[in-house]
Amino acid sequence: MAEHKHGEMDIEVQEKTFDGFIKASTYGAVACILVLLFLAMVNS
Repeated sequence: MAEHKHGEMDIEVQEKTFDGFIKASTYGAVACILVLLFLAMVNS
């Protein structure tokens, strides 16, 4: 097996994937909150 050297692997793709996931999660959470607020206002 090859020796593991900390910090040597290129993680650019993983970082972009993580950033995209966080952005999509944030937009999804905001969308859910807006839908709930809309339903609360319409149902009153």
